[in-house]
Amino acid sequence: MKSGLTLEQLAAELTRQNDAKADYMVSTRSIKMESCGTNLFLRMVDGEEVDRVEPFEVGEIAHRQIGTYLGIHSKYYNKMLEQAPDLLSHNANHWFNSAPEERMVRTLDGVARAFLSNRYRRIDNYEIASAVLPIIGEMPDARFESCQITENRLYIKVVNPSLVTEVVPGDIVQAGLVITNSETGQGAFSVQPLIYRLVCSNGMTVNDAAIRRNHVGRVTSAEDNFLIYRDETIAADDRAFLMKVQDTVRSAVDEVRFHQVVNMMREAKDARMNTTDVPGVVKLAAKSFSITENESGGVLQHLVEGNDLTLYGLSNAVTRYSQDVASYDRASELEGIGYNVLSMGQSQWNRLNQAA
Repeated sequence: MKSGLTLEQLAAELTRQNDAKADYMVSTRSIKMESCGTNLFLRMVDGEEVDRVEPFEVGEIAHRQIGTYLGIHSKYYNKMLEQAPDLLSHNANHWFNSAPEERMVRTLDGVARAFLSNRYRRIDNYEIASAVLPIIGEMPDARFESCQITENRLYIKVVNPSLVTEVVPGDIVQAGLVITNSETGQGAFSVQPLIYRLVCSNGMTVNDAAIRRNHVGRVTSAEDNFLIYRDETIAADDRAFLMKVQDTVRSAVDEVRFHQVVNMMREAKDARMNTTDVPGVVKLAAKSFSITENESGGVLQHLVEGNDLTLYGLSNAVTRYSQDVASYDRASELEGIGYNVLSMGQSQWNRLNQAA
């Protein structure tokens, strides 16, 4: 599992971001995109085109969301962004005004980090952490294995060593859970089981047992709000949701589900690979599970080093390779892909081996 922040670092950064961020509900007719050198900024103006707040630099995620909202193909949007920012701002301002709608602009540290619907429901990282960390603290011997805050998501990965077994003698695995959330529209809040393999510190996220909550709520009107305060959205149903989150975390480390996955691992240990073309099997598996060609080389290396040419070995090679990638987001995706590889049906595994 890829290392991240310590719990103390996580808490400090959550607090800092909670104090530094601000959200605005604004009609697109009051949004102006302007270029300054190679940078693009969003202005929020009144009827006299006077700035209501300091202009915000536009972040990568917000750029993608603006392009999608305006119906500008990403390839052309990025070309304008890189080569003709004045043209991009001209196009964006035209379409902002042609059919004005109310949008939520989320900002942090002087950057517009998200451009979202006025139905976006703010389930924020600080509130999630405030709800779940005390519950995790109640678990005897619970260990925060890895935490991180990226531009896309919050991650809290916890291992509960009291639920432990062996896949085969000497190969010890422990149960745990992964809590994720996005403040920028990159995914729902979720709680998922985690299987942690001690021999190589691999983490595997159990994708088909996730509990999710989408960021969709009531419509917020720009006529009533400009700067949106955090406590305005913590209504009774939000407080009830946070209580459900706490109950979910308490029960997330499920013994029955843990042993089901461990049994899958044992069965995968007996699913032998076509050893006449190991690179071919890895390449076909990579294509089937959205692993890039460059990543598949790293997976193959760990497979060979692990000397376990089985479906179980391939799954472990994927999760082991996740520790090598630079992006924490991608590392976490690969932990889920490792489970997808493990849980492929026997017929798909046979087809991969026969096709290689």
